[in-house]
Amino acid sequence: MVITQYDIYLISLDPTVGREIKKSRPCVIISPDEMNTNIATIIIAPMTTRSHDYPTRVALKFQRKHGWVVLDQIRTVDKKRLIKRLGKVDEETSQQIKAIIKEMLVD
Repeated sequence: MVITQYDIYLISLDPTVGREIKKSRPCVIISPDEMNTNIATIIIAPMTTRSHDYPTRVALKFQRKHGWVVLDQIRTVDKKRLIKRLGKVDEETSQQIKAIIKEMLVD
């Protein structure tokens, strides 16, 4: 299976603890392709349709639904949690994701 940065996969996130986003849901792969190819884990950001505008969330429309990429819930998961590929975020959304991650973690 070829996993590419900014692909969207349905991923099983359970079990969770506390306020972590639960259940199987679409998630954006944010780990770089070199990592995705060479190790058994990937870094993901879950997506949700129930949220509000917040500085660490990127609004998008995917499969005719409005939602958010929840960058304040980034986590590393084993590739065994991937259920199926659903698509890919567009270029504009991927640029917004990069900018917010940089602001959150680098600046």
